[in-house]
Amino acid sequence: MMTTYLLLLAEVTSAAESLSDQLQVHGFISQAVLHTTENQWLGDSAHTSFAFTEIGVNSSLRLTPRLLFSGQILSRRAGELSNGTPTIDFALADFNLVSSTHNQVGIRAGRFKNPLGLYNETRDVPFTRSGIFLPQVIYFDKVRNLALSSDGLLFYNDFYLENGNISFSLGGGWPLVDTNVENAYLFRNFSGQLQADNPGWLASFWYSNQSERFKLGLSAMTVDMQFNPNVNALPFTTPGAGHVDLLYLVASVQYNTEQWSFTAEYSREPIEWRQFGQLFPDYKANAEGYYLQTTYRFHPQWEWLLRYEEGFANRADRHGNDLEQISHGFIKKEMGFSKIFSTGLRWNINSQWMLRAEYQLHNGCFILSPRENPDFSQLERNWSLFTLQIGFRF
Repeated sequence: MMTTYLLLLAEVTSAAESLSDQLQVHGFISQAVLHTTENQWLGDSAHTSFAFTEIGVNSSLRLTPRLLFSGQILSRRAGELSNGTPTIDFALADFNLVSSTHNQVGIRAGRFKNPLGLYNETRDVPFTRSGIFLPQVIYFDKVRNLALSSDGLLFYNDFYLENGNISFSLGGGWPLVDTNVENAYLFRNFSGQLQADNPGWLASFWYSNQSERFKLGLSAMTVDMQFNPNVNALPFTTPGAGHVDLLYLVASVQYNTEQWSFTAEYSREPIEWRQFGQLFPDYKANAEGYYLQTTYRFHPQWEWLLRYEEGFANRADRHGNDLEQISHGFIKKEMGFSKIFSTGLRWNINSQWMLRAEYQLHNGCFILSPRENPDFSQLERNWSLFTLQIGFRF
């Protein structure tokens, strides 16, 4: 009897140890303090804001060599854009269909991170970002959830070549549309709801050499949204049941050395507003953004960032004059563009703690959210941002 009990206990202990070996849990927390000379960025930054906090816990469990489950819970407090309520950042099952020395094929099902650009899939972890904030003309925080993840299926195929690696992904899913997205694309929160009308498509193509010093990529995403007005809204106060359709394209290139990293990305976003009625006339625009960035690791614990970026609500209207005229002055021309110079320092105190400082000089208000800056008449074209951030991970 005792022998049987000991054998059973040994088997349970062995199974628990095996499960423990396959289960990984990690997490992070960061807190920032921000100050802007004008306008509002993640809270009442004109009077100094502490309303930028990130807390995340992620885990992965490999049940079999071909089946992996992973997910992350995120609490993000970001001024008026997010109140810190815990949400499912991603939660997926990864089925590995083919695995060999030459290629790997698989499918991810669930809520997956959209493979857009160099940083979108890791943008929520402070330690993986190039700065306290990613380049906003590509990775907009004002519509963060729309580009962040989708609920659906993603097919991927990685090829391992003698002189480098090629990765391809193709998928479809429902994008996450929230109040921030409505404010950004309709310029205010109308009585009604903007939501995804159809699943969006995603595709990406990447090449990197064997040392991964050089990376080159193209990625794309489609979004089709429909506005459903409140039937009880007062006449002439809410637009009709219109659509916002967009195609988001990003081209990326990066070169890394032992101490230097050089990065550039370019985005193009054709957007169409249609069938909203007289309150919101049909309109087409071709948004554009790009940045040039370098980081210099001048010490094992220190890193310097330098970046310049430009973004336009419509590349054919780079000064915002047409935007202001079409809206009869409701939208200021400064909302049609942003030109940003950024520099910052990162101190890796140890493997778990990080301290950052960043300064940004802005010309234009394209990246600002109407939700945080509802009175457009108060927007200032020239403004600056100073941020300190401390981060911890485990």
